[in-house]
Amino acid sequence: MLTRNDRFGRAGTLPHASIYMFVDQIRNRFLKFYEKRGHRIIPSAPIVPENDPTTLFTGSGMQPLLPFLLGAKHPAGTRLVDVQKCFRAEDIEEVGDNRHTTFFEMLGNWSLGDYFKEEQLSWFFEFLTKDIGIPAEKLYVTVFAGDDKNKLPRDTESAAIWKKVFADARIEAKDVSLDTEENASEVGMQGGRIFYYGVKKNWWSRAGSPEHMPVGEPGGPDSEVFYDFGTAHDKKFGPECHPNCDCGRFLEIGNSVFMEYRKVLGGTFEKLPARNVDFGGGLERIAAARSNDPDVFKTDVFQGSISVLEKVSGKKYTADDPDVQKKFRIIVDHMRASAFIIADGVMPANKERGYALRRLIRRACFKAYQLKLHTVDWVSWIIEELAKTYGGFYNGLEDKKTEIAKIILDEAKRFNETLETGMKMFSHIAHKKGGESLSGEDAFVLFTTYGFPLELTLEVAKEKEIEADFKDFTDYMKKHQDTSRAGSEKKFKGGLADTSELSVKYHTATHLLHQALHDVLGEHISQKGSNITPERLRFDFAYTEKMTDEQKKKVETLVNEKIKAALPVNKVVLSKEKALSTGARHSFNEKYGDEVNVYYIGDSLEAAYSKEFCGGPHVSNTSQLGHFKITKEEAISQGVRRIKAVLE
Repeated sequence: MLTRNDRFGRAGTLPHASIYMFVDQIRNRFLKFYEKRGHRIIPSAPIVPENDPTTLFTGSGMQPLLPFLLGAKHPAGTRLVDVQKCFRAEDIEEVGDNRHTTFFEMLGNWSLGDYFKEEQLSWFFEFLTKDIGIPAEKLYVTVFAGDDKNKLPRDTESAAIWKKVFADARIEAKDVSLDTEENASEVGMQGGRIFYYGVKKNWWSRAGSPEHMPVGEPGGPDSEVFYDFGTAHDKKFGPECHPNCDCGRFLEIGNSVFMEYRKVLGGTFEKLPARNVDFGGGLERIAAARSNDPDVFKTDVFQGSISVLEKVSGKKYTADDPDVQKKFRIIVDHMRASAFIIADGVMPANKERGYALRRLIRRACFKAYQLKLHTVDWVSWIIEELAKTYGGFYNGLEDKKTEIAKIILDEAKRFNETLETGMKMFSHIAHKKGGESLSGEDAFVLFTTYGFPLELTLEVAKEKEIEADFKDFTDYMKKHQDTSRAGSEKKFKGGLADTSELSVKYHTATHLLHQALHDVLGEHISQKGSNITPERLRFDFAYTEKMTDEQKKKVETLVNEKIKAALPVNKVVLSKEKALSTGARHSFNEKYGDEVNVYYIGDSLEAAYSKEFCGGPHVSNTSQLGHFKITKEEAISQGVRRIKAVLE
């Protein structure tokens, strides 16, 4: 592994340059490659999506751009390229192997009714093989096998393009049909280079497979690119290997979605008048492929953090000690994700985004505890390394590194105290049982009441030679999780923000609330997030004191005055500099493109009551909103308040 000091020689050349390329190099080359082909570079959206009740975090490059893929006009045009920071809480249990991470960067390029399959597939292949130097013979691709039930044709067009692309690279590309996962495992590679899979693998829509799509929903086939590490096939994953096999030989590094169909009445499909391309490629995975090493944690973005852990623990990150290696992976992944989440304004809490953050920090601290790191000094050193690694591209990490470290350190110290309490309770419960056995219910109580992780309970029980029968722990946890999810399960699903009539009204009311809070509380407040559903709005803002009843009444009165004034709501597309000069409110944590949408409420931009950078949508006039009422104002974390309000 390379340390930070090993990265460049005296002339600035790469060590082992024939196979190694750093993540920031690939990131920058990708942006420049597509910029040269007419794409406008757009900034990463926040990892915390605004005004989207369907998901807690931005989990894909597509997510912030779905309104434009569905027909809205993007101010930057029809060819776009970006690098999107993403987080997927559902992957937390997968972290520990050599390829899964909760936080990742997604390379993305889009055609909004512009170019289509020919350009997309050939360009991506050119980027991989010629621009960053991945051997063409190591690449395998998949395409859509078609769906007879829904009369969706086989994507022979993409297959033909791939045949030509590989032929130009002097590689014969035989196609093989692997319509189902079961069939794929039985049939295997058969000397193929292009593989046909069914709707489960190579069809995309927000609703999943074609039969689940509602009328009017767009979707289309996709084509994935896999890198072959050439490792031996593990037959526990099936008798034969294939690109979508989970044995570790193949790694998906990019997926091009061709949105060309729309479902119509009667359950049939018609071609869309404007076809779109959405591409997403995992940056860390592409870097791993470029290095011909399936371990993404050996890419340079993790090296500073791993070096810190090696130094403070006295252990090495090596396959010779898989247990230590797994703990290192979990710690560095969770610290990186936590840093980015905090940089976008989230604080540790007991529910929703705050709980996801708290879980990351605590899980990392537990793994450090298992490595005998009972103090938390290492946290600050890892955050410093992350700021060095990412500060050049994501300046929020560098600017806020001290604040980020303090938040994680405070949470880590509290959790270490919890661990000590949990150890005492473990001894107490074991003593009551005669020191002979522990049940799943005991483990559940230790976990939910004292934050004592199950694996720690297992480890301590083994050390103390106490019999542990935890087979019913899963049942207790499932009941607990079902109860916890009852009111919020939809928030963990990705997808387009709700644009129903009521949600649009609440979105507009949120702008009025934001300005009214500034008028009543002062210009020093700042927005920390919002969540909008058809039933209510929720607005989080930085403010250190509880609002008085008088202040809440003033805010309500101001908003309702603007509603009664029947103010028009308009949008204007401006250069970023011009938009900033108007005084439009915006997120200081977010990068913006050269042109932005500014929504203003009032007769003119200059005399507007409210003006903000925003993607929309909004009502056309405030008179459509109804009566605004604050239903709750509360603290959700240190220095952050939350308002819930309804329109009556």
